[in-house]
Amino acid sequence: MKQQTRVLYEKMVDFKRFGTVLLAVGIFFYLGVIIPVEAKTELELNLMVLSSATFIAFSILFFIQAKQCQSKLLEMDDNEDSYN
Repeated sequence: MKQQTRVLYEKMVDFKRFGTVLLAVGIFFYLGVIIPVEAKTELELNLMVLSSATFIAFSILFFIQAKQCQSKLLEMDDNEDSYN
């Protein structure tokens, strides 16, 4: 049981890290969209908006996964406490 909780905890931490990194990259792409530069073409702007939205969406998914892992850990902890 301890092995399973340790693996689940490590997954939760990894999901949070992935979510944070993807959120940072998405924000950088978004900053590239809102900072005015005349050299940007319409295609580049659309590509950066799409990339930003994609990275932020995946970031949200990873944070949801981390929250689910945390819920499972709390549930496992409650079940373990009820046995003792």
